[in-house]
Amino acid sequence: MTRETEFRVPPVDAIALETRVAELTTRSIKQAAKRQGLEMVIAMTDLTTLEGMDTPGKVRALCRKAWRPLAGHPELPSCAAVCVYPDLVGVAVEALRGSAVAVASVATAFPAGRAALADKLADVRRAVAAGAGEIDMVIDRGAFLAGRHGQVFDEIVQVKAACGEAHLKVILETGELRTYDNVRRACRIALAAGADFLKTSTGKVSPASTMPVVLLMLEAVRDHYLETGRLVGVKAAGGIRASKDALRYLVLVNETCGDHWLDPRYFRFGASSLLNDVLMQWVRLRTGVYQRPEDYSKD
Repeated sequence: MTRETEFRVPPVDAIALETRVAELTTRSIKQAAKRQGLEMVIAMTDLTTLEGMDTPGKVRALCRKAWRPLAGHPELPSCAAVCVYPDLVGVAVEALRGSAVAVASVATAFPAGRAALADKLADVRRAVAAGAGEIDMVIDRGAFLAGRHGQVFDEIVQVKAACGEAHLKVILETGELRTYDNVRRACRIALAAGADFLKTSTGKVSPASTMPVVLLMLEAVRDHYLETGRLVGVKAAGGIRASKDALRYLVLVNETCGDHWLDPRYFRFGASSLLNDVLMQWVRLRTGVYQRPEDYSKD
């Protein structure tokens, strides 16, 4: 079997895929179930700051919010992780010491992925040595689109090895892959190479996360589990800002993979602005009153 045969996938029926999403996103979630869903979204959120102007102070503030999302409400869960650049991993590790919040770091020449493999691996090792428990790598989209799928596979394998005990999220940057067929093939490559999570986007490219793409990824990890018995997560990242949309993603997860994936170990949101809207909706369900957006920190 050749490498290209190994990564061959059946074509995606785009109409069926988008129709399925349209059907699932009409589901209504009310009252107690909605509150439970909002708390689940909080627990699945990776709070992220990936800007050139990031400072240790900004990262510490983000860590405080991830640990205690809403002051005065210790019953709320913490977020799943805080994601930062490698040079700020140590700051996040110290700020989150004693919490259950993971520290994640982007690596492999994020967001473009255009660097020598040796530099990418060094990037990963620095982040892990500083204490990152999760690594978010980007695939080389140029290599993928040029048909060098074996190169993409080999890089993921080597990055996975460099991660050691840290979990590896593989960012496909689906907005640059152009077609559903390419997304399906990229999922297959990442799963075969040992990814712990499939992730939609860096958040730097539009479109980022879309529901049809996430449905494709969920189908991929479900089928991988049925074939191998290995559970792999999915992270929807970029462009998700409203709690109603996050709840629709949870419906996709439940209907496609089952409730076992309704767990931060296997489904995540990569977002920052989403959290405030979720908190506003959660407070409204408890009190019947909306708070102002200005009442929440912007970090």
